[in-house]
Amino acid sequence: MRLRLKVTPKASRNRCERLERDAEGVLRLRVAVTAAPEKGKANKAVITLLAKALGLAKGTLAVSTGETGRLKTLDIKGDAVELRRRIQAAIEACGLSKEG
Repeated sequence: MRLRLKVTPKASRNRCERLERDAEGVLRLRVAVTAAPEKGKANKAVITLLAKALGLAKGTLAVSTGETGRLKTLDIKGDAVELRRRIQAAIEACGLSKEG
């Protein structure tokens, strides 16, 4: 499964912020991490944050595109139905709402 993200590095705290549509209409999960965007630190922080939020092992998540940019695609290994359930539950638990 793929999860599209917009990442803000060097934030005050690690958090999932909201769901939003980008200029092309792609729905992305906006996340913020305290790590700086250097030497993969922000990517590692994103994986740690989302693995915890989804109740998954960090090894099941990997940045597949956008390693050096703010727009990223995260590949998540596992059963698609179960992953959708976990993602939906995490969105509801965080009180995230869609924007746009």
